[in-house]
Amino acid sequence: MTLQDNKEVISKGVKEFNNLLDQQVFSDPPIPEEAMVTVVDDWVNFYINYYKKHLTGEQQEQDKALKEFRQELITLSAPFLEKYRTYLKSL
Repeated sequence: MTLQDNKEVISKGVKEFNNLLDQQVFSDPPIPEEAMVTVVDDWVNFYINYYKKHLTGEQQEQDKALKEFRQELITLSAPFLEKYRTYLKSL
């Protein structure tokens, strides 16, 4: 049951992270691209640290779940950062 519990925790975290990205409105004046990359990295780390507390099972299982979770968040971040780059170029 532990593996399934961790998958549910990760799924919830991915949905919430995706909602966070969807809610972003690019500000005027814009921040530099490097700063946005740092902000997104901070968000990823925040979500990892928050959801880490909700994982169950042995350390190895938790580590594997966290690695999967981090990869999913990074994958979700890529199109957002690309959209931000496009926004900056349009200015």
